[in-house]
Amino acid sequence: MCIQNVNSTVRVVLLICTLLFASCNTSEHLDVAEAKLGMNEYRDRTALKQYVGVDPRYTEWCAAFVNAVLKDSGMTNLHDMEHSQPLTARSFLDWGESVNIPQPGDIVIFPRGTSDWQGHVGFYVGWEKNEQGQVFWKILGGNQNDSVSIDLYPSNKALGIRRYKYEHELGKTTRSDAG
Repeated sequence: MCIQNVNSTVRVVLLICTLLFASCNTSEHLDVAEAKLGMNEYRDRTALKQYVGVDPRYTEWCAAFVNAVLKDSGMTNLHDMEHSQPLTARSFLDWGESVNIPQPGDIVIFPRGTSDWQGHVGFYVGWEKNEQGQVFWKILGGNQNDSVSIDLYPSNKALGIRRYKYEHELGKTTRSDAG
């Protein structure tokens, strides 16, 4: 019984540490993205077009949404990096640093379609497991059912997880996104 209590205590401490670390690293851009939840490419076409810089009715806009959220959050986006293809989801494989285990706010890239250049990109906000034990990641993104929404994606399909880089110099923290 004592071992179970220790294990429970350790789990609680690890969970608290994980949540504290994640919140220090990611909250601002998730707040920006969450504020756009529910925007629809038909109903809110003009506002989305102004925000993401492309017409959401005629352009796949998931990458444009991520770029706009990063810009609004004061973070470097693919345009700032002068990336040759800032409006493609897979281009985010060049952003930030690669990590293996996602934390809230990390950018996750998935395949889409049948071409090597196609994909989908959004922000990781959590996970859940179905009755068969398959893990799905909750992704907050644009162009998900024509809207900004949180949808489930199979974790085993992710092409990459990217995290915002922090650099430390002379006792101060600066941010860098270049890959």
